[in-house]
Order: sequence, then C-alpha cells, then structure tokens
Amino acid sequence: MKKAASHKAGYLLLAQTGELAERAAKAEEILFDCTLCPHHCRVNRTADKKGICKTGALAPVASFSPHFGEEEPLVGQHGSGTVFFGSCNLLCTFCQNHEISYHGEADCQLLSNAELGDIFLKLQNLGCHNINLVTPTHCVPQIIGAVLEAAKHGLSIPLVYNSSGYESAETLGLLDGIIDIYMPDFKFWNNTTAAQFTAARDYGDRAREAVKIMYEQVGDLQIDDGLAVKGLLVRHLVMPGMTDDTLEIIRFLSRDISARCAVNLMDQYRPFNKVGPPINVALSAAEYQEILEAADETDLQQLNADPLMRLLKKLRFL
Repeated sequence: MKKAASHKAGYLLLAQTGELAERAAKAEEILFDCTLCPHHCRVNRTADKKGICKTGALAPVASFSPHFGEEEPLVGQHGSGTVFFGSCNLLCTFCQNHEISYHGEADCQLLSNAELGDIFLKLQNLGCHNINLVTPTHCVPQIIGAVLEAAKHGLSIPLVYNSSGYESAETLGLLDGIIDIYMPDFKFWNNTTAAQFTAARDYGDRAREAVKIMYEQVGDLQIDDGLAVKGLLVRHLVMPGMTDDTLEIIRFLSRDISARCAVNLMDQYRPFNKVGPPINVALSAAEYQEILEAADETDLQQLNADPLMRLLKKLRFL
C-alpha cells in the first residue's frame, strides 16, 4: 500500500461539473425496470414492485454509526461512518446479519435521498473518516442521489462501497469516480459452490468481473496519514472445507488484479443462520494456517480488522 498525496473525494469533482447530477438521473431511471444487479429482476421499484432484494423506491436503512471493528485504515481514531442497508441481493445461507438481509424493509427506516444524505453529513460531523456503505448494491440510485444532496451541504469524506461482490458492470460504471474505496467480499470462486449457498448461480463469474472493474477505477489501496483514501480492498471469509476456493481467489488477486492487492483473509466464520454440510462447523486453525501460508507466498497486502489477530499472524502463532 503506497502513501497517497492529499486526496479529494471523487464525487466532489463530478458535482462541480454536473456529472454527478446526470449519474443520479440515470440511476433513478433504472428503478423503473430494475437491472441494478445481475439478477435483472426488471420490476418497477418506483411503483413499489419488489424483486429478490425485496426493496422498493426508498433506501431501507437498518442502522448507522461510527464503526470501530473495520480494517484499521478505515477506522482511524474516530471510526468508519457505517450505514447498514436492509435487504440483500445475495442471501447467503450462512449470513451473520440475516436479521437485516433476509427481512426486506422490515425494521428499517425507509429514507428519501435527502434524508440519507443527512445521515452521511451526521457521520461526517461526528468525525468519521469515511462513509461506509454496507450492502449497497440494491440502493445505488438512492446513494448517488443522497451524495448529490449532501455534497451541496459540505460532504467531503471518501465513500466506501462495502459489497458482497455480486455486481453488474453497468452499475459499477455509474459509480466510476463517485466511489473512492471499493471493499467487495469475494466469497466464492466457483459458480457451483455459490449456487449451493447463495441466490446467485453466476456469482464466481460476476465477482471476478466486478473486482477487475473496481480495480480499473480506483487501483491499489492508497494511504494518507494512516487512513485509506482511495483504492481496492478485498475481503474474503475463509470457510470450512473450501480452502481450494480460497486458494484460487488468492491466486487470481495476485496474478490478475495486482501483485500488491490489499486483502483481508477473515477467519471469523461461524455456522450461523440456515447452514448445512459442509459448512455447519467452525473453521479449523489448520485450514486458516494453510491459507495464510499461501498468501505469504505472494505480495498481497494482508489486512485484518483485529489488531491482535494481525500481531499473532505476524509472529506466526496462527
């Protein structure tokens, strides 16, 4: 990870040129015949018709707050300004946030673009170093509209697109120059495996395509005074019995994306929600050690949200 020169959030330039308003209008049009993600449900969300994500015209927000459990370059001293969107387009059987992702708009605030923009400004005023958009794919039009409104009132911190990795090239094109930091969770390599545990039978293909596009837009992760300001940071949850999938992902990131791609190889898998074999057990220490050793053979920049875990890994206790 290289230290960046002083960074200005990309959406500010787009706001000045009028491009941000044009993107907001284009994104809003998609809601009439929704193709935001690869499912292409083609429902009219402006008429409150709902597809796989069970989301209508307004952004469902489950919660927002400064978050201190993210990767260190996002957290800094004052936290990452995290906005958890309700619903999801992937619906993993093992989802640790299934209370939010599986229940559509239930227990969420349904917010207008202006109201969502106000949340962004509140988080910035609390001192958060970025706006961390969690599970944002189905809310891209609302997010762009909210950024357009908030930029008029002083929003200036980086935007983090914290997604499942199941993205369409067209939607990512709308986000080009708006998102500063892409943080996809690259879950599975094989489509067959993904079909077993998610609602996306083409997940592997779409995730590989999405990560390439994200990297083309923002490049390697850039750090300014200890904080991430721009770039790609890939998360991967190492899962029991699936080390072959993980090894393929590691090779892909180092070979086809960047030799110095920032990656967080997470070990916190637990058998939550509706899981069955082979993932109805915890990840073993031996499986995780195998992955760490494989990653150590590359130049991938390994990050971990847990400082103790990073230290133990460095000292070879894990």
